[in-house]
Amino acid sequence: MSETVEQYTKVISKCREIFEKKTQDYGTAWRILRTSSLTDQIFIKAQRIRTIQETGENKVGEDIEDEFIGIINYCIMAVIQIEEGENLPLEISPEKAGQLYNKYSEVALTLMKNKNHDYGEAWRDMRVSSLTDLILMKLLRVKQIEDNKGKTIISEGIDANYYDMLNYAVFALIHLTFKNEGNA
Repeated sequence: MSETVEQYTKVISKCREIFEKKTQDYGTAWRILRTSSLTDQIFIKAQRIRTIQETGENKVGEDIEDEFIGIINYCIMAVIQIEEGENLPLEISPEKAGQLYNKYSEVALTLMKNKNHDYGEAWRDMRVSSLTDLILMKLLRVKQIEDNKGKTIISEGIDANYYDMLNYAVFALIHLTFKNEGNA
């Protein structure tokens, strides 16, 4: 599993770098978004990935790797909104945003390690298209939970679904990034 942790860390590092640069450019304008709006942003990205996977056509030109990075970063933003939203001002410093990014990406890494142990790295034998479908399924679940005003009877909450989507997107990026090394 050390290889997975190393690859995971590299992917998150790249995502964090993009998050930090966009925070420098735009500030934390994303803080105005409700979690349902973040869910829809993730949905748009996942749906675009699926369309490109199904049609083989990419008319916009941005590759699906960029969309998976967007999914990861929007998931972290959503978790920040859920966990910290009411305690933060609308605009937070780039340093504070980076600290929160690190905090919640570490939570996601710990979750991945625990689940990866129990599932025996099954994701390595999965297709990127299946990971995309799992993200879309989780999005539909989140939308249903949001429509139920956050209430569930037996299921995990919204935050758990964001963490799963984040980790599925990291796994997809590991497949896409490290495939030439014969590791995924």
